[in-house]
Amino acid sequence: MAVHDFEPTVFHATLGSYEPALRIEPGDTVRTTTVDAGGRDAAGEQRIEAGNAQTGPFYVVGAEPGDTLAVDLIRITPNRATAFSATSVAANVVDPDYVPMLPASRAERVRGEWRIDAGAGTATLVSPETSLGALELPLAPMLGCFGVAPAGGEAISTATSGRHGGNMDYRGFTAGVTALFPVFVPGALFSLGDGHALQGDGEIVGTGLEISMDVEFSVSLRKGMRSWWPRGETPDAIFTVGNARPLDQAVQHATTEMLRWLQADFGLDPVGASTLLGQCVEYDLGNVFDPAYTMVCKLARGHVPASSPQ
Repeated sequence: MAVHDFEPTVFHATLGSYEPALRIEPGDTVRTTTVDAGGRDAAGEQRIEAGNAQTGPFYVVGAEPGDTLAVDLIRITPNRATAFSATSVAANVVDPDYVPMLPASRAERVRGEWRIDAGAGTATLVSPETSLGALELPLAPMLGCFGVAPAGGEAISTATSGRHGGNMDYRGFTAGVTALFPVFVPGALFSLGDGHALQGDGEIVGTGLEISMDVEFSVSLRKGMRSWWPRGETPDAIFTVGNARPLDQAVQHATTEMLRWLQADFGLDPVGASTLLGQCVEYDLGNVFDPAYTMVCKLARGHVPASSPQ
């Protein structure tokens, strides 16, 4: 098991079957950096124009279609003192007759600027001036966009999401989480980016607090463990992720994936799995701004049978 300090020089605005940036073995750890959603790095230098640019891809030796890649998110840390955000709720999350009242429809549409103090764990609104004053919020760093290469040689924009992961903008993808992805191509070709210092559910203004990050992660393989959609594990819960539009289809994908998981790896029969979810399921909202919406189906560890994945 090796530790790789990887400094990216090339970034991609799609998740696809690119030439690997680095080959790693299961059990290896990678320490690297990301650019922000606008393509700027820790020094504020423009590294790529396209949004949500990805660091990677990382080729995981031994990963094959039909396996599941497990990514342990060890550390996600803002690496500069400024972040930016949008300042208007998106038109698709309010009543149609309210849309003309939104800042995005009026002259006051501006970009938010934030001061980040990683040591204190705070974000402070610098501009624009609003009735909030110098709003100070606790940091909750996360990755908005990450995943593996899709099947069939596809390259899918980092503006959206799918079975491969992508721009899910789920605030639950924080340090301490194990993210699980279906493997579609040899090596999995895992990439990551779009760090948010903080974000509310849904990313309803179209951004979090966008910032570059220092990220540390490790990888492992669950050989022969088939999955259809992204999954996740924490000490307190397991969850599945559905990415689609309309929103009810995203719910369907996430729920179906949880039913499959409970039966394949936790030993439940179909009636037992449905009964458990019927009374114990929790749903979290991921992205509702981008082309594909994200819904998360979650089950507390206390309700999960003792039998567990590898």
